[in-house]
Amino acid sequence: MLNLKQTCLIKNVTIVNADERMDNYDVYIKDGVIQHIGRLIEIEADEVIDGVNQYLLPGFIDMHIHGSAGSDAMDATPESLHIMAKSLLKEGTTSFLATTMTQSIDKIEEALKNLAVFKSGKDEAEMVGVHLEGPFVSKKRAGAQPLEHIIPPQLSLFQRFQELSGYRIKEVTVAPETDGGFEFVENVAKTGVVVSIGHSDATFEEVQKAVVLGVKQGTHLYNQMRPFHHRDPGVVGGTLLLPEIQAEIIVDFIHSHQESVKLAYQMKGADHIILITDAMRAKGLPYGDYDLGGQLVHVTESGAHLENGALAGSVLKMDQALRNMKETTNCTLQELVAMTSFNAAKQLNLTGKGRIKEHYDADLVLLDKDLKIQKTIKKGNVIKNL
Repeated sequence: MLNLKQTCLIKNVTIVNADERMDNYDVYIKDGVIQHIGRLIEIEADEVIDGVNQYLLPGFIDMHIHGSAGSDAMDATPESLHIMAKSLLKEGTTSFLATTMTQSIDKIEEALKNLAVFKSGKDEAEMVGVHLEGPFVSKKRAGAQPLEHIIPPQLSLFQRFQELSGYRIKEVTVAPETDGGFEFVENVAKTGVVVSIGHSDATFEEVQKAVVLGVKQGTHLYNQMRPFHHRDPGVVGGTLLLPEIQAEIIVDFIHSHQESVKLAYQMKGADHIILITDAMRAKGLPYGDYDLGGQLVHVTESGAHLENGALAGSVLKMDQALRNMKETTNCTLQELVAMTSFNAAKQLNLTGKGRIKEHYDADLVLLDKDLKIQKTIKKGNVIKNL
């Protein structure tokens, strides 16, 4: 349910940013923006929230999500995007990159045209851009990306995709070692798009070269990456070792073992990790059979898998990813903010998000001491009945 009141005052709450924790503070929100942060703010508000014994975090930003609640970005309908965006608020995600996948050029273009004109509603997470995952990936590391539609990176085609999306593509996953890949990385990076190495069979040396040319992120660390070997560290080794790379991680303990998550945390540090869900349409729905890019996906307690056994995205929610990360690493609340919002906002140049600060967007998540969501606030709108 959406509360359309224009002002809100959160009292006596613990504010958590990536670099600070402020106990017993008040936050005053008006017209979707944080107007004032201080102690004992005395002002009338349409709604007053008691924040005692609760944490206030910036709203989560999911840079890699395909679908949720029965909908998918590749459905190419506004209805699907609205359903997806509304459902994400339940898990504390206030901003997201709608993520496409490898398909025929026609289907990708159809999805991009739909994404170009999409505008999130007041009771929905904000689509802040598009993540183009495929078709410019390696057939050797396809995973759930359909082999028949994988093609070498083509700058001219990407430019067409970008135009059709209304220049909303903010991240692209690419295998730089494929034909034309390095030239693609260099040229796309110059446009400000986040170039992420993923579904890649690159050697460590090729990863190094790609980083020099502009790669600054790694798509779902460990998964569909050339694995680490002591004589060839591969993409996994490159992502872990090179400080220029921000590592996306799906912390559902299906895509990565708990100790692998701990390794990434110890190697990269919280300031170089971005928690993502890589969720598909079955998120939030019962176990069963679902579609992903025209492929049958079996969703069970052991995850989402194609008929050949390959993992096909996740059904992970961002709030669960946060709790899983805390459980595995015992990281601080400040580090959790870095990994769930601040780092993503920085990568995407979202200057008004990822931080609880005066004049920033009032995109917030209120958590109890067990890190369970109590309320999500999107642009000052308090979403209840989660």
